[in-house]
Amino acid sequence: MTRVDSIWVYLATTPLLGLTATLLAYLVAFHLYERTGMNPLANPVAMSVALLVLLLLTTDTSYETYFDGAQFVHFLLGPATVALAVPLYDQRARLARLWLPLTLGLAAGVSTAICSAVGIAWLLGASRETLLSLAPKSVTTPIAMGIAEKIGGLPSLTAVFVILTGMAGAIMARPLLNLLRIDAHEARGFAVGVAAHGIGTARAFQVSEQMGAFAGLAMGLTALVTAFTAPWLAPLMVRLLTGGG
Repeated sequence: MTRVDSIWVYLATTPLLGLTATLLAYLVAFHLYERTGMNPLANPVAMSVALLVLLLLTTDTSYETYFDGAQFVHFLLGPATVALAVPLYDQRARLARLWLPLTLGLAAGVSTAICSAVGIAWLLGASRETLLSLAPKSVTTPIAMGIAEKIGGLPSLTAVFVILTGMAGAIMARPLLNLLRIDAHEARGFAVGVAAHGIGTARAFQVSEQMGAFAGLAMGLTALVTAFTAPWLAPLMVRLLTGGG
């Protein structure tokens, strides 16, 4: 026990704490995910977040201390996103054949994501800032936070909504698509990428490279289209719903 305490004291004073904790939390979560037969309810991202929150609360470790090390994982998000171009290139022949349904699906997905989030939150009595923070919740975090700041939302709140959306999408996508009898991996992947950004895309790659490639395409295009659409659509909806000027 003394040895474990010594290791913890050492890690707590170095940036290795956040990196080590993040990697171990994901390894434990993914092991549990495999043990449950990859049950969507045991999503490894959601479980990793829960384990890290529990660890930080138990040890009274500040988020800033944790992120000193976790930022190394955060940095790798950029290269990982760019690397999605490789499987996407391998699927270029299918993309050429499916460009029309993918375009229509993208337009429907982006508009539905914004309008449904703002509309449901308004019905539940959310404030104007919360409504604007929710609008870009289906886009990857850095872009969503930038959109929220531009339209008058709270970027930190948007980041929470983005993570929750991704986890919910990764958990609900498979049973929902099965219920709708949608079997084509292209359609399943594209739907997950539009609705659940990076977390959904990671889940899609666990199913097949083809599904992951289409999810990666959807994630990128959703971010692009939302960046142009949300700044005028979300404020317009909020004005109409709240009667603001």
